[in-house]
Amino acid sequence: MKMRHLGSLSVSGLGLGTMGMSPSVYGPVDDTESVATIRFALDRGLTFLDTADIYGEGHNEELVGKAIAGRRDEVTLATKFGIVPGEDGNLAADNRPAYMRERLEGSLERLGVERIDLYYVHRVDPDAEIEEIVGALATEVEAGKIGAIGLSEVGADTIRRAQAVHPIAAVQSEYSLWSRDAEREVLPTLAGLGIGFVPYMPLGAGFLTGAVRNLEDLEPDDFRRNLPRFQPGTIETNVAVADGVRKVAERHGAEPAQVALAWILSRGDFVVPIFGTRRVSNLRSNLGAIDLELGPDDLAELDELSAQVVGSRLPSFLEGLSPDPA
Repeated sequence: MKMRHLGSLSVSGLGLGTMGMSPSVYGPVDDTESVATIRFALDRGLTFLDTADIYGEGHNEELVGKAIAGRRDEVTLATKFGIVPGEDGNLAADNRPAYMRERLEGSLERLGVERIDLYYVHRVDPDAEIEEIVGALATEVEAGKIGAIGLSEVGADTIRRAQAVHPIAAVQSEYSLWSRDAEREVLPTLAGLGIGFVPYMPLGAGFLTGAVRNLEDLEPDDFRRNLPRFQPGTIETNVAVADGVRKVAERHGAEPAQVALAWILSRGDFVVPIFGTRRVSNLRSNLGAIDLELGPDDLAELDELSAQVVGSRLPSFLEGLSPDPA
């Protein structure tokens, strides 16, 4: 697979996000199938894996650890810390150095590794100083437990302040044809500082594939039932956007997911999207995005489609984790 760079890290041009392989995300899970999907990804050269300590309350890291056992040298491994249960069932951020070190040790144990290649601050506590957070992480880099530092859902000012303390390898944010806030300030800032960008939910939580057309298409415990863009009154407009992506795909003899990923890859060589899937069949198809070339007319048409998306991207239970201004 073609390689790209996140700061000093060389990674596969596409990454696999494993969040959906844990319970309470997209419905029932099958660990055996998930492990097989991760190993299939490695076999095909997709070696950039992304997890977090909060996914499945540690289950996800244990799953990834099982999948990469005996193949550690093939993998660029990313995980995250910093999201904790908050008040009223919402989520909050905890970035205290002592808490970070506790979570880091737990992640190393669950993953079965001695070092995490890319360790993200999952969300930044608005009452914390980013300089202190990054300084604490830098000591773990020196200790060899972390290869590189990443940030998630942060704004341009936070990025610049963090970079002044220690090199930041990557910033992760939601970014896709229907979530383009990062283009205002974050992407130009990252390009100027030589920091990589890792878009998550590059397929709009699967919506841009055309697989979801109404709430009844989702399992009862699928978290997407909470997303504003999937709700009656907005989903009807957004379905038309997904249909437009499919039209572009048909012209290329491709799948909608491949088009959505190829559009992101066209944003720059420092951009490495991570898509989520639990099935080998979907993964095999998505890999075709690497070789799909979209022309200027395709890109212009997709840009017009993205402007038609309606509904906010964040559900109410994430209100305590509102990102920095993008």
